[in-house]
Amino acid sequence: MAGVAQSSYTETQISAWLQGLLTIAWADGHYDPEEQDLISQLTQDLALEDTTDVTFRAITPQKLAKALGPDENTAENFLRTAVLVAIADGIYSPSEAKLLHQFSDALGLKIEALKSLEHTLCQALKEHPQAQADGAAVSLSSPPHPHPDLLHPLKDWLDGMDISDPRLARFICKMVPSQCPFERDVKLFGHKIVHIPALCKLNPLYEQLVGLRFRALCYLSDNCKEDISEYV
Repeated sequence: MAGVAQSSYTETQISAWLQGLLTIAWADGHYDPEEQDLISQLTQDLALEDTTDVTFRAITPQKLAKALGPDENTAENFLRTAVLVAIADGIYSPSEAKLLHQFSDALGLKIEALKSLEHTLCQALKEHPQAQADGAAVSLSSPPHPHPDLLHPLKDWLDGMDISDPRLARFICKMVPSQCPFERDVKLFGHKIVHIPALCKLNPLYEQLVGLRFRALCYLSDNCKEDISEYV
């Protein structure tokens, strides 16, 4: 059914917004085939410029700030979604942290709650040459989960975002997993070589991701009167 909700953002704003989120999603330099297919599908669905290969053209912080405009609420909502995309896979890498700081500075935002996110930062293993080159997610060492109270300001800030644009809502529904991926063992020749815990055990902000996705689904269903069966 056709949506009836009106977007609160211009075409220029939403295009830059989504391109900014894609830039964050690929910030760690790790592009597996599933990510490539997802990015290609998203950019086609959202009518962004062609990014069907790994030469995705990232948006610069300055271009993003110019496109989003001077409204502080718009800038802050973008940064909320950027943080959630950065930690969606349970790994907050140095390259993602650097880009988030650049976006924040360009947008003229000083969010105190973001400081607590640094306690979840994964560090590249120095003995891994690829890690030295690009901080790839596969060669990162995760720190212990910070005390829950330490992340409360960040959680409250992230939970403060409302969804008011159907294109952004669709993007969130596709980017955020519909359920916590099951933990699993990776085996080679019958021997377990690595154990991968469930995403909800890796990501201390998983509840915020789930909450944002739920609000996006409700917005599409209740405000836009869209069929959300493909996202559930």
